[in-house]
Amino acid sequence: MTSSGKPDLPPFFGLDPARAARSLSQPADTARFAKAASFAARGRDELARGGHAPDGTKRLRLFSTWEVCRYLIPVASAHFRRVLKAHPDLPQGKGDGNSKWFSLEEVMVLRDHFAAEGAKGREYRPWRPEGLNAKVLAVANFKGGVGKTSTCAHLAMSAALDGYRVLVLDLDSQGSLTSIMGGKVADEWQTAFPLLARDFARHVEAENRIRAASGDAVLPLDETLTEALTVSPRNLVQRTHWPNIDLIGAQLNLYWAEFQVPVWRMQEKSWPLWDALTNSLEGDSFLQDYDIVLIDTPPALGYLTINALAAADILLIPLGASFLEFDSTGRFFDMLYSTFASIEDGENRVRARDGLPEMRFEWDAVRTIITRFDAGQQTELANVIQAYFGDLMTTFRQDVTAMVGQAGEQVNGIYEADYREFNRETYVRGRETFDRTWAEVKGLILGSWWRELEMAGKVPEGSDNG
Repeated sequence: MTSSGKPDLPPFFGLDPARAARSLSQPADTARFAKAASFAARGRDELARGGHAPDGTKRLRLFSTWEVCRYLIPVASAHFRRVLKAHPDLPQGKGDGNSKWFSLEEVMVLRDHFAAEGAKGREYRPWRPEGLNAKVLAVANFKGGVGKTSTCAHLAMSAALDGYRVLVLDLDSQGSLTSIMGGKVADEWQTAFPLLARDFARHVEAENRIRAASGDAVLPLDETLTEALTVSPRNLVQRTHWPNIDLIGAQLNLYWAEFQVPVWRMQEKSWPLWDALTNSLEGDSFLQDYDIVLIDTPPALGYLTINALAAADILLIPLGASFLEFDSTGRFFDMLYSTFASIEDGENRVRARDGLPEMRFEWDAVRTIITRFDAGQQTELANVIQAYFGDLMTTFRQDVTAMVGQAGEQVNGIYEADYREFNRETYVRGRETFDRTWAEVKGLILGSWWRELEMAGKVPEGSDNG
């Protein structure tokens, strides 16, 4: 309030246009974007190194006896220490006294020992039926900022700590998941792009065999398609600082796929572009290399996202407990319906003409997940969202905690944070946020594997399948 007693005017009154003009810098041309990008790249590298080792390489921290016994191997700490003492050939950990620290590789060795020698009926290793492919999960929403990449990364880490072999596939050209996992991607040929190109090239080759048999001119394969035929998903996989998480990364040039895929489709309208990623993952027994594949998608329903959703067994859709995010997610479901129903209708008209059975898209499970949840302010709206989405929503809501924010600032997942940087209660609460999400998602994975066994008549004898 001014000295005269009149209230101050809002700051957007009384602006002087001449002074505003003098404060402007010179008009920005396109070269200014390059300069900004260069500064941002340098700053991004410096910030990323803040969560890395001094040489810029990410390393996974060690896990204490308390963490191992509470979260990783279900044994009492006293018994755990007795087993180590009785078996000096097992990893003994680092440190003095009762508090030893173990790498995740060492924990995996200890898991194998307890699975072979420990008490019957204990879940020392997670269940995974032999002979079935990895379950593919896509995390998607066309609204940005909903916690999509964070959810994908933490689910991968949860699954890895649980003992599963995990592949994370980054389809977002922003490459945030790649950064979290410490990946280095030089160009689009180290992303999923060549997998899409290879699928189109193989389709052209099949079409050319038909054309050659009919005496028609064959379609040319350009340099990109010829090179793509030499690429396998295994060529693109890079190890991460997690011993049981591999990565197929992303970088800016991956976005070129959004322009190239429709060009290929125009050249060869019979190419089922939505199956390109599915064919690449399912070929050469690649899905036998892993237990779980997690795909992070761009914040748009483009060709990359369509491929991810078509390849997925389980679809996870994060959203915040706000009206705008609820509204946007509803529209995302509407776009999913119109997109995939349109593909089904078009394909099935052709199939009916050729006397072939109908095709349809199907997912083992679809779930929305409320992220960044503040129980003090958002419970009422979250309950409304839950009522509308019903069984399409997980029961647990991912709480926002200081630990989650701090880990994100350091380009880490919360599982990578050393609990000694927090008080014990803060760590347990922050970790529980993602542990409980993983519990629900793991239930979907186990249930879909089990149903697959039931449909094949291969349920293990003696199992309670009632």
